[in-house]
Amino acid sequence: MINKFTLNNEACEYTVNSCHRNSAHMLPVTDWLSDIPQDLQENDLVEVQFKNTRKGYYHNINHLELGKGSMVIVDANPGYDLGEVVLTGRLVPLQMKKNRIDTERYEIRNIQRLAVQTDLDKAAEAHAKEQATMIQARQLAKSLGLEMKIGDVEYQGDGTKAIFYYIADGRVDFRQLIKVYAETFRIRVEMKQIGARQEAGRIGGTGPCGRELCCSTWMTNFSSVGTGAARLQGLSPNPQKLAGQCAKLKCCLNYEVPIYEDAKKNGIVLGTPVVQEEEEQDLGFHNAVGEGDVTRFDKKHRNNKNKGNHSNNRDNRNNQRHNEQSKNNRTDNHNQ
Repeated sequence: MINKFTLNNEACEYTVNSCHRNSAHMLPVTDWLSDIPQDLQENDLVEVQFKNTRKGYYHNINHLELGKGSMVIVDANPGYDLGEVVLTGRLVPLQMKKNRIDTERYEIRNIQRLAVQTDLDKAAEAHAKEQATMIQARQLAKSLGLEMKIGDVEYQGDGTKAIFYYIADGRVDFRQLIKVYAETFRIRVEMKQIGARQEAGRIGGTGPCGRELCCSTWMTNFSSVGTGAARLQGLSPNPQKLAGQCAKLKCCLNYEVPIYEDAKKNGIVLGTPVVQEEEEQDLGFHNAVGEGDVTRFDKKHRNNKNKGNHSNNRDNRNNQRHNEQSKNNRTDNHNQ
């Protein structure tokens, strides 16, 4: 992908490495109004995606020519962050409404500029430290005796701040842990709790269907899944078959629930058609040689089979005659 920007009134361009593009791993929302002309003054809201499923909404106050895939520098607290534009135009307010974002409480920051190659290099350098930071962060949390697990670490684009995603069954007092993290990694620390499904989506993997996990490819919002969905579809109550890699009920159990509900409401019994092996099927073609019977090979096979049966009958009759002769000989010898 090639991104363009202007430097000293000269048009420049640079190549964006695929590792910087978050939408290459998580499918964004389809902008079905992208080919309809619109006024930039009408709406300056832009949806920007960061690592995995983290997204934010920003004002394009500088009226930059942004499109899907543009890498931008956005305001952060503190410093700045690097993200990818995934949605622009009239659909952004609708997306915010769908995600139940209260514009009165949600702070909408601004987009500073398009990212340049130095920004990408600096962000890549910061992201390269995430794995080692996560391992050391787990050890520090364990040393403090905290009942929690660090599931992922995400560095900010400028490398001055990091988000530590953790999983815990209950409430955790991590005030001392934040101080230890800040002194150890020399960064600002933000703690964010996630669930088992969010952790599976961030780690990724392959499901029993043979495809990548839905939560790590295209799902951005998680809906509650109940055992009623399995009972409605007549699925096996085996927990091992109904649970996903997150040890929770599979998200795909909800996919066909509306179809089963409509069928049940209308009294329709859903089933899978079974084709009988002995049922004849119309192949829909004619013999290229003529109108000969294409089953002639079967007849020949049956004739050979009958021929074999006649031969077996002759052998049986000969054996029977031989047995009778042997019996008569034994009888004569006994009488003598």
